[in-house]
Amino acid sequence: MSAVRQSVDDYLQVRRALGYKLTIHGRVLPQFARFLEQRDAPVITTSLALEFATLPQDASVVWWHQRLAIVRGFALYMRAFDPDTEVPPADLLPARFRRAIPYLYSEANIEALMQAAREIRSALKAATYETLIGLLSVTGMRIGEAIALNRDDVELREQRLTVRHGKNGRSREVAIHPSTVAALDAYDHVRDGLCPHPKDPSFLVSNAGTRLDYGTVWHEFDRLRRRAALDRESLGRQVRMHDLRHVFVLRTLLGWYRADTDVEAQLPLLATFLGHVDPSSTYWYFEAAPQLLALAAERLERTWEQRS
Repeated sequence: MSAVRQSVDDYLQVRRALGYKLTIHGRVLPQFARFLEQRDAPVITTSLALEFATLPQDASVVWWHQRLAIVRGFALYMRAFDPDTEVPPADLLPARFRRAIPYLYSEANIEALMQAAREIRSALKAATYETLIGLLSVTGMRIGEAIALNRDDVELREQRLTVRHGKNGRSREVAIHPSTVAALDAYDHVRDGLCPHPKDPSFLVSNAGTRLDYGTVWHEFDRLRRRAALDRESLGRQVRMHDLRHVFVLRTLLGWYRADTDVEAQLPLLATFLGHVDPSSTYWYFEAAPQLLALAAERLERTWEQRS
């Protein structure tokens, strides 16, 4: 192993010991190490960091900014050992981050995705992806949280799931509906019958009996959405798996408005359920869904009429 690769490994190990997951860092920094090796560069320079960050050339400025920020953090670490290391300025590649506008799946869209999953040739894989899509749509869990569920975390009798070490290291309990309990119980039996000797304690398993891989899940979802005609060609936009979380929030908030519930009072509960550290993250969903803005405006108008 080269010195720069060893330094990358040490850096990631130190930061992960502090509680950082560094998933993207774990992909980008080894690439940066190979980049430096190919150029026989003995030390990090700003020009090399910039050249690496702007690869590939057709990527977005936001992605370039993220890559440079990752390299900059590593450079700060390396400068403690080698004073010749150059740390790129933080504003070298400025970029404004904008949340992606979610695609709001209809119930028919979700059913089409689950039907596409049921048509996968492997019975175990079909059951796993149908269950994953259904679970995301009715719980609002993050994809990584669903993949990380172990069997002990799925407590069907208590009608709850335990998310351990979610985003920002926070854990929480997720209540599930009896219909979800029935679906998870059915998958439980199918999985145990088709994979009696799994290699991991994960609830959702791959054909090899291992925990699902995040990248593989995204790749498989791309295949399923194309099969369900939810692709850019038919919709004119990108559809993401994470948008299932948005649909759950939208469905919940619309239900509260239509039932004339005090939404303002319930939002902190929804934020906790979703694993949001700050309730302001939950408020963003109003901006993403015109239906919610319309209902909120209608309720505000009624309030003004009552006061006048």
